[in-house]
Amino acid sequence: MGEATEVGELCFSWGKLKGKTLQTCEISCLNLSYIFGGLIVQNMTPAVIASVETMLEKWKGYVGKEIEVYHEFRLLTSEVISRTAFGSSYLEGEKIFDMLNKLESEELSKGIQDCVMKIVKKREDKVENGEANSFGNDFLGLLVKAYNDPDKNNRLSVEDLVDECKTFYFAGQDTVNSLLAWMVFLLAIHGDWQEKARREVFEIFGNQIPDSEDISKLKIMTMIIYETLRLYGPSIGMMRRAEREVRLGKLVLPANLDLLVVHSAAHHDPQLWGDEVHLFKPERFAEGIAKAINYNVGAFCPFGLGPRNCVGMNFAITEAKIALSMILQRYTISLSPAYVHSPIPYITVQPQHGIQVILESLHNDA
Repeated sequence: MGEATEVGELCFSWGKLKGKTLQTCEISCLNLSYIFGGLIVQNMTPAVIASVETMLEKWKGYVGKEIEVYHEFRLLTSEVISRTAFGSSYLEGEKIFDMLNKLESEELSKGIQDCVMKIVKKREDKVENGEANSFGNDFLGLLVKAYNDPDKNNRLSVEDLVDECKTFYFAGQDTVNSLLAWMVFLLAIHGDWQEKARREVFEIFGNQIPDSEDISKLKIMTMIIYETLRLYGPSIGMMRRAEREVRLGKLVLPANLDLLVVHSAAHHDPQLWGDEVHLFKPERFAEGIAKAINYNVGAFCPFGLGPRNCVGMNFAITEAKIALSMILQRYTISLSPAYVHSPIPYITVQPQHGIQVILESLHNDA
C-alpha cells in the first residue's frame, strides 16, 4: 500500500465521509494530533477520574441489578472528551452529542452549529470583557483563535470550525465507548481474566485512585485491551485512494480508485492467528504486539497504520485503563441473561441491543 495515499480513516470519519478534501483532512489530523498528545500529559487523567467517579456514584443504585453499560460508557466518554477538550461538563455538550448520534439532517446540522457557536461565543465574550487573556489552550481554544484570525486567508470558517468539533467529538468519544463496552462484556464472560485484571489493579493501586505514572504498569489489562481491539476493533477499516495506477500482487488498481481496507478480515484470519482466532485469549499479547503477530505489521491494526494512524490511540487506551481499574476496584461483573449478542458495524463495532451486566459490590459501602 506504499504507493496509495490515505483519503480518510473511519476512526476519524465525520469530515471524510462528508466529502472533505485531503488538504482539510490533513489539517484536522494536525490539530487532533497536537491536542490528543497535549491533553494526555496535561489534564486527561483528572478529567477521566472525575467523570468515572460520577458514573460510579450512580452505579451504587444498581448493585445486584441489571445495568446497560454501552449507554453508561457513552455518557462517560462524552463527559470526558467534553471536559478535556472543551472545558465544559457533559451537561453543556449533551445536546450536541444527542444530535451527533442521530447523524445529520438539515435541521440537526443547524442545531449542532448553534450549540457549538454558543460555546464559542462564551470564549469570545470572556476575552472581550477582559476575563481571560486567551481563548484557551484546549482544542476549542485553538479553533476559536483560528476563527478570529486577523488574516482572512488563514481564518477558519464557521462551517470548518463546526466540522472540526464534530470530528473531535467522534474521535474522542465513540472509540473509547466501544472499547470499554466490549472489554466489560468479555470480562463478564471470562471471570478468570476479570480476576487476573482485578488482582493486578489492587497490586498496583490498592484502593487508591489510579495515577498516570503507574498506568503503564498494567500489563495484564494491556493484554486484555489488545485482544478486545482484535475481536471488536474501534474502526471497521481504512479508506485509501490510489494516486496512480498501482499493482498489488496480481491486482492492477487504476488511478483514483477508492479502497476500503477492512481491519476485521486480518484480525479474524486463522492463517495469522491460528485455529482459535475467534476465542478470547489475551495471552496472545503476553510478549507484546510484535511477537503476537509474528512481526507481520498488517495483522493487527485497530487504529490504522503508519504516520496517519489514529491519533486518539493513546487517549483511548489510557482512558480505558483508568475507567476499568476503578470499576474493578469496586465491582465484580457478570453477564445478564437478558443480553443478546448482535455486534453491528456502524463506524465502530456497536452492540445492537446494548450490553446488559449485573454488578456485585466488593465492599459493603459500594
